[in-house]
Amino acid sequence: MSDTIPRVLFWRHGRTAWNVENRFQGQTDIELDRLGHAQAERAGRVLATLEPDVIVASDLRRAADTAGYLSRASGVAVEYDKGLRERFGGSWEGLTGAELSARWPAQHAVMDIPDGEDISDVGDRMTAAVDRALERTPSGGLLVVVSHGAAVRVGISRMLGIPDGQREVLGPLSNCCWSVLQRRRDRWRLMEHNAASLPEPVVLSDDA
Repeated sequence: MSDTIPRVLFWRHGRTAWNVENRFQGQTDIELDRLGHAQAERAGRVLATLEPDVIVASDLRRAADTAGYLSRASGVAVEYDKGLRERFGGSWEGLTGAELSARWPAQHAVMDIPDGEDISDVGDRMTAAVDRALERTPSGGLLVVVSHGAAVRVGISRMLGIPDGQREVLGPLSNCCWSVLQRRRDRWRLMEHNAASLPEPVVLSDDA
């Protein structure tokens, strides 16, 4: 049975200058910085050893370029889906965390963006994009989803059945780190989170 269990690997893009400056990126199309390219190149070589079957990425450059390194290392073409974009941040985009806390202290504390995208809408489009990609992933295959920090966290939460308002129970993803979900019976399990190296195989036998 194990050879038919699908896996989804969520991979956050490499570092950008705005990550360093702690600026809210949202859907502003920021490029990777030099370190971000180096991170993506290294991680792409590591992840290629998992032999992904499908690679789907946000069309924003920082995610698309990150996915490109895995594509070149694995020989698998990248498909792009706007549903995997980061949460739209409205007037918050481009501002630092300190600026947001000063201007919108209560809202920033709970990431309630006054003119931004509702987190439930992010979850809806993320899960829809993953479902579309899974339809193209062979039985027992590996789907790699290349996206953004906030979008990935809400997407994973949705797949695990965690309410959107409780998504903070999942720690954040660092630049170019990944999380792996695997299907077991009728539910998804989080097998690793915020990883930067490959784990030892895990035997799913605790509830067999």
